[in-house]
Amino acid sequence: MVPEQDEDSPADPDGPEDRLRRFATIWSRAVFPATATPLTRSEFERHLLSLARELKEALHARHFDAAPAHRVGAALVAAHCTDPDALGRTLGVVDSYLMLYCGTDDLPADESRARCSRLQHTLATGFAQALRERTLAEQESVARSALAARRDAEEALHATEVRFRAVFEGAAIGIGIADLEGRVLEVNDTLTQMFGGLETHVRSRRVGEWIHPEDSPQVCRLHGELVRGEREHFRIEKAFFRNDSTVLWTNLTVSLLRDAEGVPQYQLALMEDTTERRLLNLRLRYEATHDALTGLPNRTLFFERLDKTLAAGENARFGLCYLDLDGFKAINDSLGHSSGDRLLVEVADRLQSCATGSGQMVARLGGDEFVALTTGHTAQSEVADLASRILGVLATPIRLDGREFTVRGSIGIVEGPVAGRGAAEVLRSADITMYRAKAAGGNRFELADAEADARAITRHGLTTALPAALDRGEFFIEYQPLVHLHDGTVHGAEALVRWLHPQHGVLGPDRFIALAEHTGLIVPLGRWVLEQSVRQAMTWQRESPGGVFGGPMRVNVNLSPAQLHHPGLVADTVEVLERVGLPPSALCLEVTESALIGADEDLLKPLRQLAEMGVHIALDDFGTGYSNLANLRRLPVSVLKLDRSFTQGMQQHPADPVDLKIIEGIVSLAHSLDLAVTVEGVETGAQADHLRRLGCDTGQGWYYARPGPPDQLHVLSLVDAS
Repeated sequence: MVPEQDEDSPADPDGPEDRLRRFATIWSRAVFPATATPLTRSEFERHLLSLARELKEALHARHFDAAPAHRVGAALVAAHCTDPDALGRTLGVVDSYLMLYCGTDDLPADESRARCSRLQHTLATGFAQALRERTLAEQESVARSALAARRDAEEALHATEVRFRAVFEGAAIGIGIADLEGRVLEVNDTLTQMFGGLETHVRSRRVGEWIHPEDSPQVCRLHGELVRGEREHFRIEKAFFRNDSTVLWTNLTVSLLRDAEGVPQYQLALMEDTTERRLLNLRLRYEATHDALTGLPNRTLFFERLDKTLAAGENARFGLCYLDLDGFKAINDSLGHSSGDRLLVEVADRLQSCATGSGQMVARLGGDEFVALTTGHTAQSEVADLASRILGVLATPIRLDGREFTVRGSIGIVEGPVAGRGAAEVLRSADITMYRAKAAGGNRFELADAEADARAITRHGLTTALPAALDRGEFFIEYQPLVHLHDGTVHGAEALVRWLHPQHGVLGPDRFIALAEHTGLIVPLGRWVLEQSVRQAMTWQRESPGGVFGGPMRVNVNLSPAQLHHPGLVADTVEVLERVGLPPSALCLEVTESALIGADEDLLKPLRQLAEMGVHIALDDFGTGYSNLANLRRLPVSVLKLDRSFTQGMQQHPADPVDLKIIEGIVSLAHSLDLAVTVEGVETGAQADHLRRLGCDTGQGWYYARPGPPDQLHVLSLVDAS
């Protein structure tokens, strides 16, 4: 029995050592009455304190190892805690109080419980092994002495027989004697009781008849070597059938007894009943390898199975479905975790009904993530069918608290030969593929694709490398000129950020801007681009005092939607301009049309403030966002940048008249609103001529120059000026 908890609960503000002492005290109170230790109670408690510290350190270890619990079990036996009740009370104390007094917040609760179960299992094993070795050593020694006494001289026969019978009948373990042909000659009462209580049923059998289906070939080999005199003894775990067909598990030690001349005469068998301990070990093993909520195999058992599968022969195949429920968090948040748990139990039952074939299993990895594994030569054809069945059983609504919920799921499938695959690699590929299915709308499955995996891994690598890249100065800016269409002079330049990646080389913004927005790095990166661009514009102005650029030089800097929502946008911009000394009119901030569709006054307010200061605002990618043209009147913009899709029709001859009419109408509307028009994607002289005749103000594209270093604009301007 485990003593009830003291009145002083673990919520008291005691230190870790005080809680450890309280744990040792509870342990001592539970075990001391069931032990024959020569120690006083206080000495015994100090002994348990050192053992408790070993359990705590094992529970907290970064790399978990249950071996210290094995030593703790052995130490109990060494302290004369040999009563079986002492083990039961110890396991009860560890189960009830170890996590309570010695737990840690550094581990998830499920991991802590799993560790605690493993420690109990290993402690019981250490206790049992130490007790078995101690008992076997004592009993075998006594039994050998007793049997040897039977062969002594006639004058000592009576005394020897009395001694032998006392030991033989009073032994706490089963003892049997047989001749070398396997005929059972003697059995003690303990062994008789182990087999059901009928001595005649035991004596009537030969040793060779005690075969169990779970016997390993090693049993027959070792026994043959013993009766032939090739070995003196062997020890092995062996199962027997009792008279009622139930199974008896034992630790069996068989020794060879020789006569005075050394000729083999008898077999001496010592049997320790380990059935209860085996059942306890199985229970602890089950708890450590199965999910407490759903009863499914957990991550530990799944990886054991997957590792075993991947270690199979080269011709073997496997299929893995990685399932994540779509929108489970919303259900959990709206109904509460209790209802969410009930939903997960129902989902687990349905998944289990799908994986009933040979070589199939379903496991819960945690949260709302499940995996289904199929193995064998038919895995290639089975895995897609398994995924379809899973989606099918999830389609039936689940009823919770009087409401029906339809559960959807996204599944990533990895299938192929097992050769050369690792468990971590397989699960990572399945996870990546699952997110592709989720990104495609969910309620579907996708097959793993090596190229898609590589792209996802590259994206992840870029995402994690972004912060350090900014600190290491791996970003640089290229500039593409903006040219006056009516005279070909350079009007300004758009700043385009690049990333000089150590492994991937130069990366354009399409490779990392979205990642920077996702991680929040876009704000410091955008501030860096703004400052570098403003400094460059100031340099251009100092380098062309005579107006080589044909007028005031303007630099265009792109703003992402995340930067628009940042509260420091206006203050940061003003601070950079004032510190560098660049006039606000020399800066143009480009905002995509899609970012301003449906924008309210709160979002437009910082842009209005910047526009009132003299900063130009350009509406970038105009014509791609399906915005209402009437909204242009309320936007604080001074420039429209037409998307390159409008100029593609001008690359053919003759130009598409519809495109010409559209551009002409947009230019007319823009000029009526006092907006300048810049056209992107100008690649030919014919396009430039058309755009000039249609009234466009400036152009940008490869016809003039590709993005390049800042001195490119100075050279280009000198050529135009000449």
